[in-house]
Amino acid sequence: MTPSPFAQLPEPPYYSVIFSSQRTARDEGYGETADRMLALAASQPGYLGVESARGADGFGITVSYWADLASIARWKAQAEHRQAQDKGQQFWYEHYELRIARVERAYAKAT
Repeated sequence: MTPSPFAQLPEPPYYSVIFSSQRTARDEGYGETADRMLALAASQPGYLGVESARGADGFGITVSYWADLASIARWKAQAEHRQAQDKGQQFWYEHYELRIARVERAYAKAT
């Protein structure tokens, strides 16, 4: 059975970090680093889940979900994550935007 691309989240409130990016043509270990960051984030206190998509044109959106702002701040400052952020700015992203939002309400279509 294929895992769902939808994060399994608790009832709100919680926080989302929305990372929209346009990739460059450079690889420089991007895939391996992205996989490592997903695994590392999942091991962080306050991590709730992630949803991510990238189009053939290189535009992508990753939304990670966190219990609180302190958890987001710890993740941003995590040493290995900081190294990946530096590589992203230097090699992998032509442009990116990051937004943090508090999720107050959530609902889904029943399956």
